[in-house]
Amino acid sequence: MIKANLKKLKNHDVISASEIGQYYFCSMAWYLQKCGYRPESAFLELGTKKHEKLGEIIAKTQSETRKSKIFTLVGYLLLISAVLIFIFEVIL
Repeated sequence: MIKANLKKLKNHDVISASEIGQYYFCSMAWYLQKCGYRPESAFLELGTKKHEKLGEIIAKTQSETRKSKIFTLVGYLLLISAVLIFIFEVIL
């Protein structure tokens, strides 16, 4: 029964947590945005640009972290190989 009702919901019937926050802050702004009006503000544009820049920084940081982990693993493998070679040279 519940699953059937959930399937009937449309995107405009569902309210996200961020929308609740918007409504709490200003119900009129929330309503206008639901009706398709987009606010125009220099601060909004500035915030959007900052979020995009932060997103790029985060993506680059994640990429660099992955590379760092790979290089660390390669370094450990080379160290282990060198130790094994040294041990076998001393024994033989």
